[in-house]
Amino acid sequence: MIARILVAYATQKGSTADIAEAIGAELRVLGQTVDVREMRTVKSLDGYEAVILGAPIYVGRIIEMGKFVQRHNTGLLERMVAAFAVGTVPVSKDEKQIEAELEVLRVMFKSIQPVALTLFAGKIDPAKLSFMQKTMVNMVKSPVGDFRDWVAITAWTRDVANKMGL
Repeated sequence: MIARILVAYATQKGSTADIAEAIGAELRVLGQTVDVREMRTVKSLDGYEAVILGAPIYVGRIIEMGKFVQRHNTGLLERMVAAFAVGTVPVSKDEKQIEAELEVLRVMFKSIQPVALTLFAGKIDPAKLSFMQKTMVNMVKSPVGDFRDWVAITAWTRDVANKMGL
């Protein structure tokens, strides 16, 4: 089945946008029609059979995604949905922290029942951080660098497409 898919994302420093673009590109390789757009620009889900949402997670809070889910709840209930959050917790390999962040995603989507939810490791570029953000990164001893796993992102995308029957 060829579907029209929306990959909607929120981003602060570009890491999540890059992942959303990679997901869109992989879905196109699989023969799908895909629009990759910032969440705040999406006014309607009309015309889409499936939606994949992605946003950064900071200190246990997923940026913008909750508002999008509330605003488009009815439309999301009528479509196949998957979601991902991007942060540094997956880098730590701390199972408790990873589970806590996954739970934030699960709670956000509890009424929608997505086909897949996941966390991806992101990228922290000190050159793009404000003074306050650098201070926070240093205080919590957050890892700095590009931790995105493009192989895992591609594999997840293919798994989501399979689960959606695409």
